[in-house]
Amino acid sequence: MRDSKIRTECATIDGSQGEGGGQILRSSLALALVTGRPVRLENIRAGRDKPGLMRQHLTAVRAAVEIGAAEVEGDEIGSQTLSFRPTAIRPGQRTFSVGTAGSATLVLQTILPALLIAHGPSEIVLEGGTHNPWAPPFDFLSQAFFPLINRMGPRVSAGLERHGFYPAGGGRFSVAIEPTPQLAGFDLLERGEILQRSATALVANLSPRIGRREVELAAEKLSWPDSALHVDASIDSAGPGNVFLIEIHSEHVREVFTGFGRIGATAERVAGEAVKEARSYLASGAPVGPYLADQLLLPLGIAAWQTGRGGSFATQPLTRHSQTHIDLLRSFLEIPINVDREGDCCRVTVGN
Repeated sequence: MRDSKIRTECATIDGSQGEGGGQILRSSLALALVTGRPVRLENIRAGRDKPGLMRQHLTAVRAAVEIGAAEVEGDEIGSQTLSFRPTAIRPGQRTFSVGTAGSATLVLQTILPALLIAHGPSEIVLEGGTHNPWAPPFDFLSQAFFPLINRMGPRVSAGLERHGFYPAGGGRFSVAIEPTPQLAGFDLLERGEILQRSATALVANLSPRIGRREVELAAEKLSWPDSALHVDASIDSAGPGNVFLIEIHSEHVREVFTGFGRIGATAERVAGEAVKEARSYLASGAPVGPYLADQLLLPLGIAAWQTGRGGSFATQPLTRHSQTHIDLLRSFLEIPINVDREGDCCRVTVGN
């Protein structure tokens, strides 16, 4: 780690910047844990209909407090201001529960970066929503994101014990982390040959016919063989739920695209949303889809902060969410992040 990059003055973050959502809160807490730098957040989630901390955000804050042995002010429902001062990263065994269908995967995002470079292993159990329309689903993390994290030096593995769909929640999963002192950056500019493709409908406490309709649409739109299409109607969940997953496994990367079942959305619409994303990804030629791009920015940023080099990846046009993330990383870590347009795609370079 470069001593010149260790700063002790408090960073003040405007939570209304960019898309003004909970990501600014989560990433700011994650960066504070990694760098040891205190942070004060203002205007938290000011861009949302219900501004301030909600239950899942409060769980993320308290998880960060526990992992970082931190002092905190403003940690209450509805608060739009938060002061957070970490003292040390404390790995180990922990359980964090959102208590609702709020996303447990977003809580993990807050504490995972620090645990990747901690001085000992961790095993984290998270309870709440595992398949939530407003957050990365468990399958995306386990199949697409964690393999790339493992390429950076740590060893991260995850197991899903129970699905948690919106609105009932009640999901549970565990994550085991073997850390490394320093994250190694990487370049991901080509996906390579596509090795395997699959489409899977997960159905809990609903008619299996929903899943069959979803895979039928995928078969029609993607022209994939029956061997690539699956319906799992035996899902253990506290309430009804449906998710349609498309996985594309290439030589250098795996991608996962998701359609979330919900009241008022037909099976065909749910599957069609995932199919549309997958077709756009396949047509682009880029190895990294827009959601995975957003997830990669933080660990590559930490690698660049530690060593000067984070890496680069080719992706589809960046979302506003990702641009907000880039702006935060540039200011907090004081690292260069360049985005170069290359035809219909772009190349993101993190660090020198």
